[in-house]
Amino acid sequence: MVSSDTPLSRTVLDRLMLAYGAAADPADAGPMRAYMRDAFPFLGIKTPRRRQLARQIMRGLPAPDQQDLRAVALACWAQPAREYQYFAVDWLVKHANRPEPGFLGTIETLVTTRSWWDTVDPLATRVVGPIVTRHPGAVSTMDDWAADDNLWLARTAVLHQLHYKEKTDTDRLFGYCTALAGHPDFFIRKAIGWALRQYARTDPEAVRAFVDATPTLSRLSVREAMKHLAGPPAEG
Repeated sequence: MVSSDTPLSRTVLDRLMLAYGAAADPADAGPMRAYMRDAFPFLGIKTPRRRQLARQIMRGLPAPDQQDLRAVALACWAQPAREYQYFAVDWLVKHANRPEPGFLGTIETLVTTRSWWDTVDPLATRVVGPIVTRHPGAVSTMDDWAADDNLWLARTAVLHQLHYKEKTDTDRLFGYCTALAGHPDFFIRKAIGWALRQYARTDPEAVRAFVDATPTLSRLSVREAMKHLAGPPAEG
């Protein structure tokens, strides 16, 4: 239990440990771990069952405040089995309208600990994105993360506007993609392509023009960005 626990977080975590312990299935744990390249141990609780259990765990409980969210998330991140982190991510996404900008410090801990796309991406797109939407000043943290040496923070910055559509800050999106275009890591290059591909649904001409004008983009980024646009992709 984390030192900042709350009455609600204690109840949630007690129920969670009991429910997940009873539902663990070693026969499924091995294949799930293999699918995630042996990066994390698993209990063997598949997603439909895991989310069914989550609904049961939360039944009858009040809505959490920011401190409840922080306590549960950090406690789940302290558990070895990946399903606990999935529970925390789902809970944060469900209550993404509650965290204030100061919660980005907690998100930074989650993004940089036990890091992989399966938790980083929903945190970026479904938790960080809404925080910045409600509190535009928090975009300065995105600028810091985009320039950070930690690739998962940089990926979070690139992806946080993924669902903004016409509200996308294109100067920032294109600026991050330009600054990170030469990044050697697959996950950054893939994130650039994904962010551009998603924005192309809103403004395909802007994305096409950006790709054509940015020869430093990797071929992976270009291929992803242009996937649904007519015409041959530019070389990067």
